[in-house]
Amino acid sequence: MSAAIETRDLTLRVNGETVGPLPVPVGTSLLDFLHEWLGLTGSRMGCGQGICHACTVMVEEEAGPREMRSCITGAHWFEGRSVRTVEGHAHTAPDGSLVLSPVQTAFIENFAFQCGYCTPGFVTGASVLVERLKRTPVRRDEVERVVTEALDPHICRCTGYVRYHQAVRDLVLATPGLTTA
Repeated sequence: MSAAIETRDLTLRVNGETVGPLPVPVGTSLLDFLHEWLGLTGSRMGCGQGICHACTVMVEEEAGPREMRSCITGAHWFEGRSVRTVEGHAHTAPDGSLVLSPVQTAFIENFAFQCGYCTPGFVTGASVLVERLKRTPVRRDEVERVVTEALDPHICRCTGYVRYHQAVRDLVLATPGLTTA
């Protein structure tokens, strides 16, 4: 006799769209839910222990977005919440063309990736930082520290850190309203 897998309905917003209610097995990680139920494979399984941050997604909260590691956080924790995956950073223009986010554009302009496996996590981390700075700008002389703090949890096995940091630093310094004198 086999035991039935316990499921619970899950409803959340992903990249601006309501998803669910869907019966999802209890204990399913958000990363597995995104990959297997929604076909959103941009967030990556890196270490599977929440250390590398390749799996991060943005959780929209009243105080602003924050990063969450989707490989170690159960999908049901996100019940009723709004999540943005790396696929949700770009948008489609009225003419049908793809418009990259400022972070994605900065990464391309700085060739801020090598193999690209960790890039979704870095895009998410940098995007959370930019959103935070829109609400609470920092002094220009604090940009280096703030960028380092935001990107330090992210691991790049190809050692592309210099270009990731430079891209985010350049973006923050060039975007009006993110810094003060």
